Amino acid sequence: MSRKFEPDHTDRAILRLIQKDAALSLADIAKEVGLTPTPCWKRIRRMEQEGVITGRVVLLDPEKVGLGVSVFVAIETGDHSAAWIERFAATVAKLPEIVECWRLGGDVDYLLRVVVPDMAAFDTFYRRLTADVPSLRKVTSRFAMERVKSTTALPL
Repeated sequence: MSRKFEPDHTDRAILRLIQKDAALSLADIAKEVGLTPTPCWKRIRRMEQEGVITGRVVLLDPEKVGLGVSVFVAIETGDHSAAWIERFAATVAKLPEIVECWRLGGDVDYLLRVVVPDMAAFDTFYRRLTADVPSLRKVTSRFAMERVKSTTALPL
């Protein structure tokens, strides 16, 4: 039986800091939370081992790297078999334009967030998706006009 990770005030402070800037030095993090580097490093290492910290990344501005079109694609399927789900997951994994995929409860089965350079690229993506995944009952695309808020930081 695994125990649930219970972050204390210091753990939460560390997590808030590294969510904002994963490139902060260990010395800076330790100073900010009132620890010396060694115990701070041990806390970070423990949170990595517990799976609380799952990775460290660099965030890019989609517009500046030529991926200025964001599309939210809602999918309804007529097939919920294990084989279909496996095929769908494999297709999602091989399409780099899909940056997020959520399985939902309710009238929509899956929601994809897709990033592409332009409408022609989305059309190409759409044709690949619908050719590779059978039994799609309904595919609805919504094109983002403006990003009002975007964050990867959880509210700790």
